[in-house]
Amino acid sequence: MPLVIIAIGVALLLILMIGFKINGFIALILVAALVGVGEGMAPLKVMSSIQSGIGGTLGGLSMILGFGAMLGRLISDTGAAQRIATTLIHHFGKSRIQWALVITGLIVGLAMFYEVGFVLLLPLVFTIVAAAQLPLLYVGVPMVAALSVTHCFLPPHPGPTAIATIFNANLGVTLLYGMIITIPTVIIAGPVFSRCLKKYEKEPPKGLFNPKIFTEEEMPGFGVSLLAAIIPVILMAAAAICEMLLPKENAVRQCFEFIGHPAVALFIAIVLAVFTLGLRGGRNMASVMDIVSDSIGAIAMILFIIAGGGAFKQVLVDSGVGQYIAELMKGSSLSPLLMCWTVAALLRIALGSATVAAITTAGIVLPLISANHADPALMVLAVGSGSVIASHVNDPGFWLFKGYFNLSVGETLKVWTVMETLISVLGIIGVLILNNIIH
Repeated sequence: MPLVIIAIGVALLLILMIGFKINGFIALILVAALVGVGEGMAPLKVMSSIQSGIGGTLGGLSMILGFGAMLGRLISDTGAAQRIATTLIHHFGKSRIQWALVITGLIVGLAMFYEVGFVLLLPLVFTIVAAAQLPLLYVGVPMVAALSVTHCFLPPHPGPTAIATIFNANLGVTLLYGMIITIPTVIIAGPVFSRCLKKYEKEPPKGLFNPKIFTEEEMPGFGVSLLAAIIPVILMAAAAICEMLLPKENAVRQCFEFIGHPAVALFIAIVLAVFTLGLRGGRNMASVMDIVSDSIGAIAMILFIIAGGGAFKQVLVDSGVGQYIAELMKGSSLSPLLMCWTVAALLRIALGSATVAAITTAGIVLPLISANHADPALMVLAVGSGSVIASHVNDPGFWLFKGYFNLSVGETLKVWTVMETLISVLGIIGVLILNNIIH
């Protein structure tokens, strides 16, 4: 019976979001309350669980998401992202332009949300297409694939970071595992897949709004631009390596555990970016702080949707559903990693939002960690893989890709949807292989 109530709750969530176009946060809170009451919880207890879930989720994420948005906006609005892209393209040359854009997408994607990176880099893609006389999808798909892969596999992005918080997974270890899976996935879904798209090639759309293109004098140097973008990843990876190689009481490990904490690493990067990209670039402190302040508006609804998912998760835990699922899973031969991927994939196809699919899945499958002694970091990546599968018309990213690449709905399904599905399937294959190697 508890699982039937959850199934009804998830179905109601789909009806509210897809059929009635209800905001994700409102729908999640309403469904969380109804599921809690349906599971036999007292109404006041349900409200307490919802508040606890929101507070517990945002308590660990608000600094990370806020700092991540600030850093991404600083890199974007100072011309640092454009400097990274143009420098790599210059050094790689026309024959290896796809690999330059893969690296550009990975570097830029680590520091900012998918939509921000997409809109920022597409004008550069158009410029390259015109200057080098290359097909649009041939040039653009590798970059888009890289952005998408970082979005679902690599902290400090909201999805992987939120799931890691719920699963209590080490973010540094998750990042290292994610990087191992990212490399082959982005190669196949990007440069390799793009070579099969010749019949879908179109001209860049005319009259589409382009963000500011910086002049050579306006852009900061490549070194400081690159450092600002990747220093959080460097610090987090160093902390993870120290945790694996050094004893807990070692002073070096303790130091790197502190500076490698995602919030601290992002804060260090922001301070560096303020001075190297902002003040040294000729801006005053007031204008730099305006950039920082404006960045928060872009993540407000993302924060609330994540909070709603956390509330739903907490209601499921407090209602005893967790113990019920754990009992059902005892002795089961079904891989918890495959279950994570399957649940996330079904929710993604139905809901459209990768973030909602991932957070909702995390709440449902949380008991599998203790019941099956599953690796939390690999479960994060399994959920992330499932949450990007088969993007279609209920996903804003679908329409973003369609518009910028000048495709029809049918063509977008054959290009974008297939690319996202490739990333998802390759991701879970990588997770299963990595699980066999590690355990």
